[in-house]
Amino acid sequence: MNDVSPQPPLAPLPIVVLISGSGSNLQAIIDAIASGQLNAEIRAVISNRPDAYGLTRARHAHIPVEILNHQDFASRETFDQALMDLIDSYQPKLVVLAGFMRILTSNFVLHYSGKMLNIHPSLLPKYQGLNTHQQVLDANDNEHGVSIHYVTPELDGGPIILQAKVPVFADDDIDRLAQRIHQQEHIIYPLVINWVAQGRIKLENDKVLFDDKPLTAEQKLYKPPQ
Repeated sequence: MNDVSPQPPLAPLPIVVLISGSGSNLQAIIDAIASGQLNAEIRAVISNRPDAYGLTRARHAHIPVEILNHQDFASRETFDQALMDLIDSYQPKLVVLAGFMRILTSNFVLHYSGKMLNIHPSLLPKYQGLNTHQQVLDANDNEHGVSIHYVTPELDGGPIILQAKVPVFADDDIDRLAQRIHQQEHIIYPLVINWVAQGRIKLENDKVLFDDKPLTAEQKLYKPPQ
């Protein structure tokens, strides 16, 4: 006779998603939740731009939306404090930056230490900041990619969780390269968020642990299922 009681299912991970633009990664997260691939609940989508199309995506999915226009604030610090208060009102366990085009203050980042993820279109630590596709083309690189990392006060410098690589072809332009990167983003961001939801990923002493063991270089590179 088996005396081990079955484990209750994990509650969905409550998240808040921050956007500034079209919200294609937000849509990938919404779709992954709807299909059952991601055990999470988006409690709110917050944008610093009132015209961000991602807000429309959220409304179509019946997700609460908030607009906090950074132009309405006198300083970066006052905006970040208002944003922090707004996020905390939804009590998320994870904050997801999905094309949120703001440099965040150290106080804000430290408030969510180990609880905030970002996605960046390069193979970090290469090409931090903006215009990464153009930088790759200018350097004649033969590969490009995308990185998901924990957010730290260093811009695009937090511990890496997962990366995906794509080839760069001789006739590539920014649009073709960006499209190839977006395809990988939409796969690996929901995957990493689900790892957090399952309790498999966490940050301890600035190191990423996967199943309570330090994440290896091999584990940091996404490999499509065979």
